[in-house]
Amino acid sequence: QVQLVESGGGLVQAGGSLRLSCVASGRTISSNAMGWFRQAPGKEREFVTAINWSLKTYYADSVKGRFTISRDNAKNTVYLQMNTLKPEDTAVYYCAADGRPYYSGSAYNSPSEYNYWGQGTQVTVSS
Repeated sequence: QVQLVESGGGLVQAGGSLRLSCVASGRTISSNAMGWFRQAPGKEREFVTAINWSLKTYYADSVKGRFTISRDNAKNTVYLQMNTLKPEDTAVYYCAADGRPYYSGSAYNSPSEYNYWGQGTQVTVSS
């Protein structure tokens, strides 16, 4: 079993930056893909970015060039660096772990591919 805890959310002005962290416990996640999703009020949860076990990264078109995902396996932690934030980035951001070790067969952009989820952290971008 894997527990995920996100942190780093907050209120920021448009154009600003935030870095989210997701710390995993229970077992190592170095062999698993990790993803970030977000959900705004009244909207479905949407894919933001993912990083697999071989450090290949995937991004939604809406965040390409602004967001960067990374991982520190020694710390069992995944990060989301968000730059040039826009009001439309406002959402609860969730960290997720794929339970399939060393799996490389997808783009990791569907919530159904993930077995473990954090509780979420609120990101609010003011205009």
